[in-house]
Amino acid sequence: MHKHYSRKEGIFMYTLLNYQRVEKHTDLYSEKLAKSMHLALKKDDEPFQALNSNFGILFAKAYEDENEVLHSKSLINSWLFKARNDEFAVVAVRVNPDGTADEISKGCILVFESKNLLSYTELPLLQLSDQTIVDVTASYDPSTDHYVINWQEEDGSCYQVTTTDFRLAVDLDSKQEIEQLPLENFEQFETDIEGVIPRNTIEISDELGDYLIKKLVTPHNIEIQLPESIEVSSVEELATIKATAVYSDGTTSEKKIDWYADQIDFSVPGEYEIKGKVYQDHFPFPIAWNRADPCVGRWNGKYYFIATNDADGNNSLYIREADTIPGLVTAQEVLILDTKQYPQFKCLLWAPEFHILNDRLYIFHAGSPGRFEDQAAQVMRLKEGGNPMIREDWEMPRMVVKKDGTPLIENGITLDMTVIPNKGRYFVSWSHRPLKPYDLGAWICIAEADPNEPWKLISDIVTIAKPDYGWDNNHTPVVEGPYPLIRDGKIFLTISGAAVDSTYVVGLLTADIDSDLLEPSSWVKTNYPLLTLNDVEGEYGPGHNAYVTDEDGNVWNTYHARPGINAPRSSGIRRVHFDVDGYPILALTEEKDLNPDLAIVTAKITVK
Repeated sequence: MHKHYSRKEGIFMYTLLNYQRVEKHTDLYSEKLAKSMHLALKKDDEPFQALNSNFGILFAKAYEDENEVLHSKSLINSWLFKARNDEFAVVAVRVNPDGTADEISKGCILVFESKNLLSYTELPLLQLSDQTIVDVTASYDPSTDHYVINWQEEDGSCYQVTTTDFRLAVDLDSKQEIEQLPLENFEQFETDIEGVIPRNTIEISDELGDYLIKKLVTPHNIEIQLPESIEVSSVEELATIKATAVYSDGTTSEKKIDWYADQIDFSVPGEYEIKGKVYQDHFPFPIAWNRADPCVGRWNGKYYFIATNDADGNNSLYIREADTIPGLVTAQEVLILDTKQYPQFKCLLWAPEFHILNDRLYIFHAGSPGRFEDQAAQVMRLKEGGNPMIREDWEMPRMVVKKDGTPLIENGITLDMTVIPNKGRYFVSWSHRPLKPYDLGAWICIAEADPNEPWKLISDIVTIAKPDYGWDNNHTPVVEGPYPLIRDGKIFLTISGAAVDSTYVVGLLTADIDSDLLEPSSWVKTNYPLLTLNDVEGEYGPGHNAYVTDEDGNVWNTYHARPGINAPRSSGIRRVHFDVDGYPILALTEEKDLNPDLAIVTAKITVK
């Protein structure tokens, strides 16, 4: 995700459009989301294609005051241009979420730098005036090695100034008044992309354009490949032969095949032609109504499903057991905990997760003695030799405490605790929301836990993410639901942001497995969300992910979403695909995962 592309001199195949969007109903695409930078791409004379499902890609960070209270900010009138050393830069005007002038940044502009148009570094505000700025453009002049900045103030006057570095203070005495901003003419512009408010276009190389499509457009299955030579001696051996699904971004996935082998006599050597169907598990959405925050775990050869029970007001936790993940869809539920069982947990049993630490099975969840304000992370352990489906085999939940034995937070709530195993150590990450003296929004925190008594922390608590972008403070300032996906030397910690309504989204924190996980700088937060209501038709407010790997090595994402804007939170399951950089793709639907028209395959086999 951090590749640096060099421009091939004179070769431009793609046109990139920078635009803002028209807002929709607040439950679909609010003003806060619309006021961000969006990107679309076209090759030659083809129409523009929206990237990231027409969702914002670059958001302004919130302003944090001296009391740690976050004040949401948005950006308007972004201007994307090529910078020094074949890199890119963006200038924009920072405003309040409702579009009114931001007094804190009066006379300043936002500046971002990027090597690949995916990861952006937000620089300190750049002061240009003592008046309110309403519009801005910029460009790089290689002949002078200077940046040219043009801006318009609220009285309509326009000015220009140059600088060698956006990190340096601008010499405002050198500014010159200009007649008008040099804006791009879009009078003849046409596009089918919903809500486009165009700002400007730039040309980018074929290489970078292809890369952006691979990163910001969900791939789809375009080919099924079979081994060139298949030699088998039995139907059992034939069953081990797999197909390779090839996707539009060049990635692949191995898939089983259900062979039609009835006509093959494996006792007679020779060559045969055989047909088969590429196997795919089918999970209609939703797999469970009124079940939020779902999690699937593996324990002693079985799969288990657990989730928040919205059907009874979050007063009970039920478990399902099956031999396979598909079997969980129709498996019987068994009650293992409710709010009548223990006096200290009278309500709000939330976000249960299975975790294994030192060969013991645990359920991490949250519970309250009575009020929302008292919600706290808990850990429940399966007794030695116990059966997860037997209620009495679970020990009483214990509240998670700091290393000094005190509650995680005195005036606030903790929930959504997960476990990150790394090199023999166990870290826990959770959503941490101080409520007094100020509601600071929900943060993502991390600490190391005692592997034998994981309700006890053995390190200080560290904050690694706050709801500082428009997508994770939309409707309410919340980041929650962390869950790790560890792969190829990286820890992908997906998080969920905003209110748990139709606008709930999935974001991403990433760290290297060799890094210090208790160092906030080890965690990189992606500026845009990975999964939103724009990605899969009919699924509103997707979020609160958990992952499980099946016996074939497939990674499955359990999540909740709403089958309609006001429909109940309900559980879904979808295979996790991985992009060209190994990052998770969460929007690969079954039709994109396996093209139904390619599912039937024909092969020639040699029976030995």
